[in-house]
Amino acid sequence: MSLIKRGVGVCLIVWGSAAGWAHAQASAALSYTHRQAEAGRAAYTTYCVSCHGPHLNDGTQGAPLKGPAFMKKYGDRSVLDLYRIARTTMPTANPGSLPPATYAALVAYLLQENAIVAGETELPADAHALAAMMLPASGFSIMAFSPYTAQHTVSLPNPLEHFTAVGAADLAHPPDQDWLTWRRGWNGHGFSPLDQINAANAGRLRLVWSWTLPAGSTEGVPLVRDGTLFIQGFGDTVQALNAATGDLLWQYSPLLEEGVAPFQKRGIALWGDKLYIGTSDVHVVALNVHTGKVVWDTKIGNNKIREQLNGGPLLVDGRVLVGTAGTGVGAKPGGPQLVGLDAATGRELWRLGTIAKPGEPGGDSWNGIPFMSRSGASIWTPGSYDPATGLAYFGTGNTYDTGPLLPLKRMPGISNDALYTNSTLAVDPASGKLVWYFQHFPNDQWDLDWAFERQLVDLTLEGKPRRVLITSGKIGIYDALDARTGQYLFSIDLGLQNIVRAIDPATGRKQVNTDLYPGDGKVKLVCPHGAGAKNYLPASWNPRSGILVMPLNEACMDIFPVPGGGPGLALSSGVNWGIRPRPGSDGKYGRLEALDLATRKVVWMVRGRAPITSGVLTTAGGVAFDATFDREFHAYDSANGKELWHTRLNDVSSSSPISFSVQGRQYIALVVGAGGFHARSFAPLVPELPSPDNRGATVWVFALP
Repeated sequence: MSLIKRGVGVCLIVWGSAAGWAHAQASAALSYTHRQAEAGRAAYTTYCVSCHGPHLNDGTQGAPLKGPAFMKKYGDRSVLDLYRIARTTMPTANPGSLPPATYAALVAYLLQENAIVAGETELPADAHALAAMMLPASGFSIMAFSPYTAQHTVSLPNPLEHFTAVGAADLAHPPDQDWLTWRRGWNGHGFSPLDQINAANAGRLRLVWSWTLPAGSTEGVPLVRDGTLFIQGFGDTVQALNAATGDLLWQYSPLLEEGVAPFQKRGIALWGDKLYIGTSDVHVVALNVHTGKVVWDTKIGNNKIREQLNGGPLLVDGRVLVGTAGTGVGAKPGGPQLVGLDAATGRELWRLGTIAKPGEPGGDSWNGIPFMSRSGASIWTPGSYDPATGLAYFGTGNTYDTGPLLPLKRMPGISNDALYTNSTLAVDPASGKLVWYFQHFPNDQWDLDWAFERQLVDLTLEGKPRRVLITSGKIGIYDALDARTGQYLFSIDLGLQNIVRAIDPATGRKQVNTDLYPGDGKVKLVCPHGAGAKNYLPASWNPRSGILVMPLNEACMDIFPVPGGGPGLALSSGVNWGIRPRPGSDGKYGRLEALDLATRKVVWMVRGRAPITSGVLTTAGGVAFDATFDREFHAYDSANGKELWHTRLNDVSSSSPISFSVQGRQYIALVVGAGGFHARSFAPLVPELPSPDNRGATVWVFALP
């Protein structure tokens, strides 16, 4: 194992690679001789006894070199680690000045004093030989391989040996077999061109392998490149797996800063030969894809003021673009940040705030609230990129500090739109300049973010081809914008809300029912619920059929005042909410809906009792996949919505299905491990569907027999 300094903590690399994993096992017998240990005793008496004491654990200036604490520290590590410590720290006045054989003898003496039995062969001073010898785990264990005999390891197939660097062409048009971003490519489609699994044979899908992830909420989506699957689990642990067999290739587990609790992540990214992740203490880390070792580590935010990083990075032409989030009233005064980093070094290139400042466009849209009292506009999901426009697109959320936005102050030039909440931000990746923005839902008083996937699609409008950005907020209204200019094109209301009364056909400005504003002490029936008709779980766009398949839920909320305020508040307007069925509900809450964007008509719809808790995958084989709160994983005919297959999993999925292929075989993968707010919100609607108390985060992988 190796330790690499990381901020104020330490970053643990757990075996560098598949080869490193095997190498870390004892491939040589641990041996030293009595004569060598006696020579080491003499060296110890000369150079070490004054600090560590005559019995190795009774010194006043040095750490114990004998006993349980020492073995706990060095057990299950290679002898090379102990040898290096001795050589780089002793003698204290002139480290490294002794002959290598003397350091080997000194280590032999430490082994003898810690009850490790001598052999017939001297402990070598050669680094490669020492690395092949392992100290017993925490001393001695009946479950460990014997340190006194050689272990002959078997090398498993390692797809990382064939990993090819990821570049712009790959992310713009991913190879059929790969899944390179959380939605496969830059355009955010969530569509796989693989067709081996199709509507005729999907009913024969079988489990191929599964892999247990660290327990906890898991919303991350795996990436696959050249037969290697990368996944970030709870606690920020990242693992590389053989995508065909599920064998572990390497693992990276950062030691988070003190006081930081881990939370779920939604995206990781590939560029070149590096894997990029965000951490719970607001670092961006670049890992070598072959070994899992840290290449660079940059802290971009302050978790002590509730700034988070869970949307995940977007890689564009050698730059890392990543947005932060803030939760609750008072989180990150002045708002979250969109940050650009150099992909090779981690050096910060630019920084763009997501809340407009006074004196800037939109700066007077906060009802007179001082800039440092503004919060919200979080970036909750990874962005998209369009090489044709040269722009990156990110969505922002609402503000939780809604109280000061009502009522509107009657002052010249002042509005309460609260820019850039609930907006699409189109950004130049090179400079960080905001090229254009569109606010989908001003003055959001109901926590109905518009912060989710931005999909880039080609449509024919008024007889002309257009590059269009489509996105929906929680409210269940899709907006379509010109991807180059941000010009409003059209909206599609999916009929699951009661807030927006009308939409201006020229500007897209939404007229809301002000009777539903909180603050008058009454209970308000508001649709949808704060978990959204549509949430961060992405839809899938099939560019071949022109069909968008959306994961939706039908639920509303009663918004009610909380007497005296306090911890029960959801928003600073003094209210909380409780989930409830829609008026006239038939008890079915999950709704998978297919929409033809050319005609803007519903093609088919599947409704069920269990809320939908995963994103959607569609494939060229004519299959659509989703997962529901009852732990079911479904495959549907994407032409008509007929169910083709389903299986029950160990936990709720809060991720999105993906598809990839290895050596010509197509696979379907899904991560389970119920995420945070979204999945929990729907539980009261279906009390007969309890989830496991212990979060069973797992990667499930299916294929045809």
